[in-house]
Amino acid sequence: MAARPKLLNDPVYGFIQLRHADFTQVLDHPWVQRLRRISQLGLSHLVYPGAVHNRFHHAVGALHLMQEALDSLREKGVIITEEEYRGACLAILLHDVGHGPFSHALEHTIVRGVNHEEISTLIMNALNAHFNGMLDVAIEIFNDH
Repeated sequence: MAARPKLLNDPVYGFIQLRHADFTQVLDHPWVQRLRRISQLGLSHLVYPGAVHNRFHHAVGALHLMQEALDSLREKGVIITEEEYRGACLAILLHDVGHGPFSHALEHTIVRGVNHEEISTLIMNALNAHFNGMLDVAIEIFNDH
């Protein structure tokens, strides 16, 4: 019996369905779960108490929008393979996985000469090894930005 798709209740989009088990596997990994503790808005919460959006919320919302965009393209007749669909969704899910504490505010302070995109690529490559090549297409898409 196939597992039911996972649903997440997002504060902006409501219920978001993770349409592939791959998405859930990656999202549940500790390196992705750490995004729950990284502010999307850096130090803004010190001035704006309601600015508590984190990188995890952002990643889930970005995944939702990518799924919606790809579904819309498919409905219009654009041929998107399952491999391309999963790859694009995993690329957007992980696009900010390399962010450190306080996001852009400390980006070049903690590790000089390296930006979060480069760190994201390193983490994606490590996750790809962990998941036996499941992220090959996602990494190709991410690095082609």
